[in-house]
Amino acid sequence: MDITYLFEPYEILASKADDAFQQVKEAFPECVRCEPRCADCCHAVFGLFLIEAAFLKRDFDQLGEEERKGALKRCEEADKGLESLEEMLRTFKDDPQMISYSLARTRIRCPLLNEQNECVLYPYRPITCRIYGVPTRVRGATHVCGKAGFEKGKEYPVFDLDDVHRELHELSRELLKGAGATDLTKATLVWSVSKVIRTPFEDLIAEISG
Repeated sequence: MDITYLFEPYEILASKADDAFQQVKEAFPECVRCEPRCADCCHAVFGLFLIEAAFLKRDFDQLGEEERKGALKRCEEADKGLESLEEMLRTFKDDPQMISYSLARTRIRCPLLNEQNECVLYPYRPITCRIYGVPTRVRGATHVCGKAGFEKGKEYPVFDLDDVHRELHELSRELLKGAGATDLTKATLVWSVSKVIRTPFEDLIAEISG
């Protein structure tokens, strides 16, 4: 199954995120406090759309053996953290506010973050990672890294992740169509980085289509 034709529009989205981050950083250098090995964003909980999973998995499989082994080893700890989070979220299943609060507060180390606090797939990192550190809008609410210097009450440019998520959803639908899936509603599903790098992409598609 050739899905590489979908990578170009995905890379355009990623490039837009990079450009938006750079523009805010240049306009408000005192507020954007990202620096090498900070890694605050590498402990946030988020999921990957299918198109992101395909892109990430392709480049993960091209890493050297030692880097892949190290990341897969770190998946064990990440999975434990995700299991604990899922158990906690079940207790809040009727309380959307507590679910959002728990997701925002939970810290789980990304398995792609190595012992030197560097991302082993930095050039191919997801869009969420690229835009972390500047104000973003998700489900209508504005968020920003806790280490950033943006002040409440002041106006700043906001990157609309909701728009990006809609486009990622559409690309994921196209991917599912190309794979012959009949239930395209599953394009809304997202997976953890850990699940994506541990699972052959063909198996992930089979799981969705099954």
